[in-house]
Amino acid sequence: MTQTDADAKPEKDRKRRTGPVTFTKQVVGELRKVRWPTRRELITYTIVVIVFVLIMVGYVSGLDYLFGEGVTWLFGTLGAPA
Repeated sequence: MTQTDADAKPEKDRKRRTGPVTFTKQVVGELRKVRWPTRRELITYTIVVIVFVLIMVGYVSGLDYLFGEGVTWLFGTLGAPA
């Protein structure tokens, strides 16, 4: 018979929590490994994000306008008295 996760025995060897000083040292150590972008890369990435957001705002605004006009036309056509 195979053992499922529900049948598994809980581990008795639980890892101890790290203290705040050790945690802070580990965080600083990890942040030193990070490759930070240069100023030029940061400006380029920022411009790309702003242009993309502006394109998406235009796209969503266009769809909103078209759907709004479509609904207005539809209610105007169907709601007219006979």
